[in-house]
Amino acid sequence: MNPSNCDTSDMAEEEAPPSAPRQPTPAEEQSVAKANEAIAIRPKRGRLTLLSRRIYNALLYHSQRQGVDEPVYKLALSELIGDARFNSNNTELLKAHLRDMQATTIEWSTSGPALKRWVSSQLLGTVTIEEQGRGRPCMVTWRYPEEIKERLVRPHQYTRVLLEISGQMRSYSAAVLYEIGARYLTSPGRLSMREDVVWWAAVLTGRSDIKEVDYRFLKRDVISKALAEIEALCEDFSIELIEHKRGRKIEEIQFRVIPKVQQRLGDIPNAERNVFDLALVGRLIALGIKQEEAQDLYATTDEAQLRATLDHVDQRLRSPTMPELKSPAAYFKDALKKGYAPVKPLPAADAPTAKTTASTNTQAPPAIPLSPSDRMQRIRELWENDRMAQARAMFGEMQVPAQGELRSQFEAQRLEQLAPPIARAWRRDGPASRVAASTFYKWVAQTTWPEEPSDRVLLDFALQRGVAGI
Repeated sequence: MNPSNCDTSDMAEEEAPPSAPRQPTPAEEQSVAKANEAIAIRPKRGRLTLLSRRIYNALLYHSQRQGVDEPVYKLALSELIGDARFNSNNTELLKAHLRDMQATTIEWSTSGPALKRWVSSQLLGTVTIEEQGRGRPCMVTWRYPEEIKERLVRPHQYTRVLLEISGQMRSYSAAVLYEIGARYLTSPGRLSMREDVVWWAAVLTGRSDIKEVDYRFLKRDVISKALAEIEALCEDFSIELIEHKRGRKIEEIQFRVIPKVQQRLGDIPNAERNVFDLALVGRLIALGIKQEEAQDLYATTDEAQLRATLDHVDQRLRSPTMPELKSPAAYFKDALKKGYAPVKPLPAADAPTAKTTASTNTQAPPAIPLSPSDRMQRIRELWENDRMAQARAMFGEMQVPAQGELRSQFEAQRLEQLAPPIARAWRRDGPASRVAASTFYKWVAQTTWPEEPSDRVLLDFALQRGVAGI
């Protein structure tokens, strides 16, 4: 199939197929009733990814709207792409993730007063993508294995999962923990299941090949990052790790869900905590870190630690006696990870020695050359961040009535289009919100300076700012 023949680029003008008419559903209503058994999936064969989980939730959402009695489900491919937050028209990549779900085997156990049932099944049945001719949308059809279809499409015990929030998660482990948090938020003890470390490793990574686990690395590379992501992106709750030891070894873990309403009572006087520092994000991008990754780093890392590490890297770049850094971005990440510029004391075992530092300087991986288009895109991202910083400064200098008028215009034009957690953050904290501020100041910049920059303007900007690596 040629992806270019599938009309996925203009979803707003596309009509629903006559056989399944649908009205657009507001983002806040796009919630899937996900069977509790399908939340903490431990694949027995194959592997699940973040995108495959998003696609699966979107398919399940539309299946539930069409009803359990439908033998096969049908949807415009562009609608699936939009609801799964796929952000690409590459149908080959989409098909690869669908194959992964078809190849993934899961175990489904149920029990009742007189019956215990165990089912081993595919995650997804037959999937078809059809081209209907030029000018007509591509359609995707799918089935579920009959043994688990009803429990998926019409579950008796389920958790409401918002597609908008799930789509904001940047890692598979965070997406899983978000759904687990939503499930146990309303339970009396707000405690998740307690399982061994290997079980959790498979569930949080979507991998079926995990037999042994070094818990230190699982906690550092998977759990801690997922918890930080939940803290940054989820407005309703935080999640706390609980470790269970046998002797000195941690053998089992579980999670406690903490409503954020209670947490924020002590944070109300501290308005500066929610200020999104665009200049700090811009410094990360200037080192060669992509904008999306820079924003993720800012959201999940202590701000003082980021600033101290950036200052350390700046001093290292200016040093006339040290070897030239081939990849400032790689050096920064290593310095952040190893705490070269600690804000608070670190355990002695984690403190790097001078020998380690020198070794890192000389062994930094070589920078990957940027193509001309990537280079211009990097400059554009820096330019947009600079405009957002200008917009923030301009807003801060306005009189209170003028600020109120601008906020009213933003709410009238954009509030209904925002993802529910961002809208809630805006209603609660306004421009002081760490979650909603970047959206607001981006809108202010676009409203104040609506003209698109030419390549000449972008290059002049890069030269004036002395952008590194461009």
